Amino acid sequence: MQHKETLNTDMQETKNNTVNIVGAGLAGSEAALQLASRGVQVNLFEMRPKVPTEVHKTGLCAELVCSNSFKSVDPDHAAGMLKNELTSLHSFVLHDAMANKVSAGGALAVDRALFAQAVTNQITTNPNISLVCANVCSLLEDGDVELVGDDGKKYPAYLPADAVIIATGPLTSNDFAAWLQHNTGHAGLAFYDAAAPIVAADSLDMSKVFSQSRYEYDSAGDYLNAPFNKEEYVSFINELVGAKRVVLRDFETKELFQGCQPIEEIARKGFDAPRYGPLKPVGLIDPHMGHRPWAAVQLRAEDKNANSFNLVGFQTNLTFPEQRRVFRMIPGLEHAEFLRYGVMHRNTFIDAPALVDNRLNIPAISDRIKRPVYIAGQISGTEGYTEAIMSGLYASLQTFAYLNNVAIPPYPQDTSFGSLLAYATDPETKNYQPMHVNFGIFPPLSSHIKNKGQRRHAYAIRGQESMKAYEAKLKECGVL
Repeated sequence: MQHKETLNTDMQETKNNTVNIVGAGLAGSEAALQLASRGVQVNLFEMRPKVPTEVHKTGLCAELVCSNSFKSVDPDHAAGMLKNELTSLHSFVLHDAMANKVSAGGALAVDRALFAQAVTNQITTNPNISLVCANVCSLLEDGDVELVGDDGKKYPAYLPADAVIIATGPLTSNDFAAWLQHNTGHAGLAFYDAAAPIVAADSLDMSKVFSQSRYEYDSAGDYLNAPFNKEEYVSFINELVGAKRVVLRDFETKELFQGCQPIEEIARKGFDAPRYGPLKPVGLIDPHMGHRPWAAVQLRAEDKNANSFNLVGFQTNLTFPEQRRVFRMIPGLEHAEFLRYGVMHRNTFIDAPALVDNRLNIPAISDRIKRPVYIAGQISGTEGYTEAIMSGLYASLQTFAYLNNVAIPPYPQDTSFGSLLAYATDPETKNYQPMHVNFGIFPPLSSHIKNKGQRRHAYAIRGQESMKAYEAKLKECGVL
């Protein structure tokens, strides 16, 4: 199908510069702060804590429920390029992430509690944002939202708006997901996602665990490593693949998002699969043994004081008792205190290539409610924290442009977010699965560069130049 490039000019006769945003996660919070900073009145709807999810613990905005890592800050990495793009566009949420970071070598990781509180403080102290705790079940024709009351009945919020941004995240409520599916005319898509356990630092056996990073650009103390010898590894893998799971069947490959595979599913692919994946010992020397371990589990600090550690790459669907039993077979974790067990939950996203245009607008819904409706975050069919922030920022720029009757240039495709946007909104894509930014979806360079490092640097330089030109154009049209 072909996407509409423009909205009907008669959609709305007058604009009062009010926007309704559904969802106060990373994308929704960024969009709200961007619009509010430009004088737009924002009603930001968040169902938590009134309506809990399987994995959220609080009602804070931008609460992280999986890893606490925003990935690489290396400017020659696609994720690092994306952070530079966010910085150039003055991201509020990324600023809070940087202000609450914890040691993670070449990656940006945050103290999740302090980070969420910082974003929430920005939202609740902004006079242009009204944070509404309510379960939105549908959008109405005047841009208002319909809510589910405590009595189970549905009623309008009586807050009409000129535009709407959907940023409900991968754990969208059943009510709103059903409405979204009905109004797009497409069957809902979903994948299973998993989160890794967190353990208390003082419960680790430091006579076995050692501090070292795999890569030169990481600081020596950024990661802890739990080393296996061959016999320990064999015993661990045997118990891992036979352990009891919450969902008592083998997942089909299509149901598991490939970037967040549970560790037991990786082990099922082959005995050595974890050793060539999250347990790879490359770049490590165990000071107790004096040589490279057979395999190693890396642990990354979860908070600024390093009181808790995340088991890197250990997303899991094992039952809680089995996590205690099997993961305590990891050398150094024999007496580990689990502050959070790994969990698995179902994530929902729309068929972006069929439904979303390159402005993150959903024409099918925009036409129905006679207002532009944009979508951002993981519900939009992209994956990743930083990607969610940028999609929220980009949706806010498109919304602000609409409110002011100006057209902004398309995001350049040879940038990090531009390549992801082009990939996720390509109507020729079939059987779509969410995607992180990565060089595999970048437009090719004008000439082939064999050296991987040099090729990545060339991508980064090209993207930088395009981003500078894009910034200038946004400033010219008064959006930035």
